[in-house]
Amino acid sequence: MYRIFTSNKKVEKRLNRYISEKKSINLKLDRLKENPYNNCGAHPLHGVLKGKWACWLGSNIRIVYVINEREGIIFIEDAGSHKVY
Repeated sequence: MYRIFTSNKKVEKRLNRYISEKKSINLKLDRLKENPYNNCGAHPLHGVLKGKWACWLGSNIRIVYVINEREGIIFIEDAGSHKVY
């Protein structure tokens, strides 16, 4: 199981706001911790975001993240609408 961290307080605050508005996001984050490569519509990004991943958390909420396989960490770099990537 992976652990989730955010890149900064701004991302953490935004993600917590989404969680407070839509409780099902916690369930999706739990599923993401199990397999960040396949769950929640996870997909690798291309171009300037190559090496990063994105997934859908509900409604119009997406996250962009990096996976540190060696340490078992999902590092969320941004959260928001589809405009985050």
